[in-house]
Amino acid sequence: MITPNEFKSGVLIKFKDGVYQVLSCTRSRTAQRRARVVAKLRNIKSGVQIEESFESEAKFDEVEMERRKAQFHYHDHIGYHFMDNTSYEQFALSEEQLGDSALYLSDGLEIDVSYMDDLPVSVQPPMFIVLEVADTGPTGRGDTATGGGKPAKLTTGLVVTVPFFVKLGDRIKIDTRTNEYVERA
Repeated sequence: MITPNEFKSGVLIKFKDGVYQVLSCTRSRTAQRRARVVAKLRNIKSGVQIEESFESEAKFDEVEMERRKAQFHYHDHIGYHFMDNTSYEQFALSEEQLGDSALYLSDGLEIDVSYMDDLPVSVQPPMFIVLEVADTGPTGRGDTATGGGKPAKLTTGLVVTVPFFVKLGDRIKIDTRTNEYVERA
């Protein structure tokens, strides 16, 4: 059993006659009220995302899952194609199954894949990834290395705020938990 206070990104729970993956959660407490957890959940089978509010004392069954390493190969009209690093089997996951994790996938990236009943259901990208800047605004005079930022679109389609000194073609390190710029690579 697991309580909403123990939720973290990637956890699978049984909820409303289905299996849901926790995408994100926030905790809040108001005066004279019990603590509440607001979680963004994704149905594993249908890919539908919902946002639910839970009492912090509620209990849920945690779904048994196995994690294995896999390597991302390519994306096409069928889905996103991976190869299991131990068995060398190839499999594809749909965009609905991946959710926002699809924005971190670049060729050859090694990721953790969650399996339920020997079927891949979701991926967990590494904590930090390095991607190339595909589009960003020009750097103006007076821009400094500290303070402020500008939006930059990366090769995977992810848009992050970067310092003014980052330019087109730079490779930057991104924190996948927060979608924030960390440093130039």
